[in-house]
Amino acid sequence: MEDQPDYKKLIEAALFMSPNALGVAELARITGIASVGHVEGLARSLVEEYKAKDTALEIVEIDRHFMFGLKEPYASRVGKFANGPDITRGSLRVLAYISKNDNVMQSELVRLFGASTYDHMKELAEKGFIESKKVGRSRRISVTNKFKEYFNVSVVARAPSQPTPAPAQ
Repeated sequence: MEDQPDYKKLIEAALFMSPNALGVAELARITGIASVGHVEGLARSLVEEYKAKDTALEIVEIDRHFMFGLKEPYASRVGKFANGPDITRGSLRVLAYISKNDNVMQSELVRLFGASTYDHMKELAEKGFIESKKVGRSRRISVTNKFKEYFNVSVVARAPSQPTPAPAQ
């Protein structure tokens, strides 16, 4: 009798080996699990496990895509060894919010994430993941095609009448 694979470890291994974020559909294909919702639950469980671990690693979710990253202060200290763009944890949180709320106002980001948002946005703009357009005294922030290609996601802009969801903590 063949042993049942440990799906969570299989997802963890796939994320570790992939240079890019993997979506839940791709993770479902890799694991052979038919339920995308079940795969998403397993991946989110891994996110929480890595948050609780005393480790330099973390698993980050952006728009139902998951990837390994480094927690601060490790990312800023060893990021130069990475092949791809290294993104600080704070910038990654801001980027995740922008990706879920495309065309968000900079003033809203500052209200939610504090004054450090300006540094995070500068980093994200330098890496080519966000762009901004002046609107009144603020700026409208959106993700770029480079972001969509790097994270392999499509972004649906939020309708102006929808309330802004609170960021995940």
